[in-house]
Amino acid sequence: MFARTSMVVIGIAGAFALGMAVGPQLDANPRNDVAPVIAAAPATEPVSLPAPSPRRAPSARLERVLPASAQPVQKQVKLLLNRGTDVADAADGFANARELMTVAYAARNTEIPFVLLKHRVLNQRKSLAVAIQEFKPELNEIAEVDRARAEAKADLARLSS
Repeated sequence: MFARTSMVVIGIAGAFALGMAVGPQLDANPRNDVAPVIAAAPATEPVSLPAPSPRRAPSARLERVLPASAQPVQKQVKLLLNRGTDVADAADGFANARELMTVAYAARNTEIPFVLLKHRVLNQRKSLAVAIQEFKPELNEIAEVDRARAEAKADLARLSS
């Protein structure tokens, strides 16, 4: 067993020594007479590129977003919801007035109860479009969401000014 181990060690040491002796010669380029070939490009007329237009950084337009609990917002939402609805309860859970008013307009426009849309959007974390589609598959949910957002945006712009 000692003889076999010795032979393996001697073989590895020999391979290492051979690699050290031959390795530097493998990297050397024996043909130094090869010159790099450079092809001349065909002559063409210079192309005039238009000067880049100076770009301004897009102005970050900060938009004032009212909270859902703001009095003017709640007055407007009260007009959208069914008579007798507690507006404070309706606003509970919405991050801002835009979300609340969008769901309220969608409920009014589609004749889907507000509480059902609110539950699907806030509790089940579904998009407003998916919630509308589930209740009224015959409607174009994307168009209804766009319509509700536009109405909410217009109301909020009027309330903010």
